[in-house]
Amino acid sequence: MSKEKTIQSLRGMKDIVNEESTLFTYFVENASRIAKNYGFSYLETPLLEETALFKRSVGESSDIVNKEMYQFIDKGENDVCLRPEGTAGVVRHFVQHKLDRAGGNYRWYYYGPMFRYERPQKGRLREFHQFGCEVFGVDSVLEDANIIMMIKDILDFFEIGFKLQLNSLGCNVCMPPYKDNLVNYLTDIKDELCEDCNRRISTNPIRVLDCKNENCQKLLTDAPRITHNLCESCDSDFEKLKEILDFNGVEYEVDTSLVRGLDYYSKTAFEFVSNEIGAQSAIAGGGRYDRLVEFLGGRPTAGIGFAIGIERLLELVKMKETKEDIIYIGALDEPSLNTVLKMANKKRKTTKTFVEYAPRGFGKHFKLAEKVEANIVALIGEKELNEGTIFVKNITTQEEQNLKLEDF
Repeated sequence: MSKEKTIQSLRGMKDIVNEESTLFTYFVENASRIAKNYGFSYLETPLLEETALFKRSVGESSDIVNKEMYQFIDKGENDVCLRPEGTAGVVRHFVQHKLDRAGGNYRWYYYGPMFRYERPQKGRLREFHQFGCEVFGVDSVLEDANIIMMIKDILDFFEIGFKLQLNSLGCNVCMPPYKDNLVNYLTDIKDELCEDCNRRISTNPIRVLDCKNENCQKLLTDAPRITHNLCESCDSDFEKLKEILDFNGVEYEVDTSLVRGLDYYSKTAFEFVSNEIGAQSAIAGGGRYDRLVEFLGGRPTAGIGFAIGIERLLELVKMKETKEDIIYIGALDEPSLNTVLKMANKKRKTTKTFVEYAPRGFGKHFKLAEKVEANIVALIGEKELNEGTIFVKNITTQEEQNLKLEDF
């Protein structure tokens, strides 16, 4: 009888466990806390959505839609895909529940897995996790600055160094004539551009500026830039944004080739990049998308948001040392087990507590406590049970005492 092949995790998908899971939850908990401080509330959208949602929002010209979506026909003959990014689902929720008609401002944060079928590499997986925030109904460049400063607060908390790159992508007044100028320029050199760039000339020409091909970048050196073609309103907003960031001590550099990887951005676009993960790489990015709600069938509504790639950050996250107690509770004999479990459940209301169900001797309990990094060991045996006490030792200070159960 042949031995069945051991089942492995799929390529580009991995388990999060041990030290990595500790860092992961530490990041999510603290990024969520900072988002709440900025007035955001949590929203979770489904992993599976209609494919049309991402084609209409992310855009047909994007690599995500063209090459990377986990797309299939389900048993109900629906064309669906695993979400490749978070913003579109949040906008779908906003429109589906008619919040575009209700008026007011909405601020949501989210985190969870995204899926893109691309070549796995360090910090870039096929199943990866993002932490993001989205704002609706605030048509002010002050909110753009607010979002950027929140990301800075998150990265500063985790002691992650970064550079902020900034650009403006204009609006539906100044972008169309700019695109015409850019297409004219690109058409003259299209024979020398790569295949992707030639495809984008007719679908979304500004994406050509984002090409990573070295030869294309040389050819694009003198290409027209949107920041030199902004209308009065967009130019005023961009200058105001830089003024606010300057006033708040947020350093940045203007990158006129920054267009972001998704088609729905307009006006403000930004990326936070780091040199600490090999080649300079984006660790967070986002921008304004004032027309996206309308693209998805809603009323025109101002919107802005960002996403952070969690896996990319984990190796940079520095956990702040905490002095919280970790308690290990165990029984020295069988009759003490019920009391041990009762005390453990009480302590868990306030303190991280491990309980050992099997009765063991002193030495074995202390070895197990060391494995779970407990700094307080509490044990109950026949003597303690009869006296209504519990033996407690603080491993850090080496202090030991017998406490009454109610005092413990």
